[in-house]
Amino acid sequence: MGFNHFIVSLSIRLAFIMLSLAVAVYLMITPGYPVATLVMMTIIAALIFNLFRFITRTNQELARFLGATRYADFSQRFVFDDVGAGFNELGDTFTQILDRFRQDRKEQESELRHLKALLEHVPVPLISLHGDETITLWNNASRRLFGTAKIAVRDDLKLFGHALHDQVSDVQPGEKRLVEVTFDGEKQRLNVTASEIIISSKHEKLIALQNIQSELDGMQMHAWQDLLRVLTHEIVNSITPVSSLAYTAADLVEDAKNKFSDHPEIQVDLKDVKEAVMIVARRSDGLLNFIRSYRRFSDFTAPKVERFPIKDLFSDITKLINADWQGNIKGGEIHLTVRVNPSTLALDADRQMIEQLLINLLQNSEQALRESDTKKVELYAYINKQGRISIEVSDTGPGITDEHVDKIFVPFFTTRKHGSGVGLALSRQIMNAHGGTINYTSQSKEGAKFLLVF
Repeated sequence: MGFNHFIVSLSIRLAFIMLSLAVAVYLMITPGYPVATLVMMTIIAALIFNLFRFITRTNQELARFLGATRYADFSQRFVFDDVGAGFNELGDTFTQILDRFRQDRKEQESELRHLKALLEHVPVPLISLHGDETITLWNNASRRLFGTAKIAVRDDLKLFGHALHDQVSDVQPGEKRLVEVTFDGEKQRLNVTASEIIISSKHEKLIALQNIQSELDGMQMHAWQDLLRVLTHEIVNSITPVSSLAYTAADLVEDAKNKFSDHPEIQVDLKDVKEAVMIVARRSDGLLNFIRSYRRFSDFTAPKVERFPIKDLFSDITKLINADWQGNIKGGEIHLTVRVNPSTLALDADRQMIEQLLINLLQNSEQALRESDTKKVELYAYINKQGRISIEVSDTGPGITDEHVDKIFVPFFTTRKHGSGVGLALSRQIMNAHGGTINYTSQSKEGAKFLLVF
């Protein structure tokens, strides 16, 4: 509609100019009208100037509209009140178009922020490997995975071992690979999967690095628990009657000894029989107690999570341990050092479980330090590079030999003569229940260090 008004207005102006030219020509060829001719020429010049101004203003406004559209300057407004010829409608149309562009841009930006927020909260670390070997960390999980390390290009992954670098480089779209890496002393198994994205003819490999260490540990613990439930049930059912019958047989032998008190040779035989039966009874009781001690491993209860200062936890543990260690160590006392950085660090966990876990580790240190010249133990709590709360329990003992490192968390495995082999397995179960991990990080002959990451 505005364009039609523009044509009409333009036509009227041209008609006036043509008519004025015709009158001017007539006056010029007719003698006696010099003043009238001058006036008409002035009118023609004014009409031409008005036409030029009219066309120039329209072109300027159209150029402004196209420029605002090109550079997404949606703040522009178009008002043609002084132009006339129905151009108010054209100005409104320009303004409405820009308003629509602005609304669409606003919706796109809102949707983009929503998608970015969703991406940030995806628990699986996501990274992109671009064609120029640069790397983009897409979400908070990926940034926490690599901590404070600067990951900008593919070679930066070598900071965490060549295995991770090679798997990320070689994994193909739709393929799954498993890689074991160590982040800030914590061993993790990552499930590496990849997808290919092509945008504007540029190829990009989107890689997910899912940490499945907790799931693997949890499945292993559940398998051990199921096995223990079956074994303890069957063994207890089989050993209980043996123990009962052994004690009954011992009583019968005692009665027989009273009946044959006048037969010394029979007394000797009955004594041997009773000793043999009592050995069976005691071994049966010992086996029953042994089996019952493992039921706490299979009858694990869910943690009751609460927030508490780690400083208070360490203070209570120190009092208990110092009282327990007094007089138990040969060749000097154990020096226990406690550090919490920052001092206000608090933990969301089951306090009783974590306290028992740390006491078990400290008791292991006490056992390891009995024959050591330097007797030092340290409890250290801090926030690691991934932003997770970590607790280290270290000592100056002989450490764990390389051949035993991979077995220490297996239930029933122990290197001590009277050890049960449950302590470390139960410690891993407690950490799994809290969504954390426990790892042995020291090498042999350098002392033992256990790292708890929550």
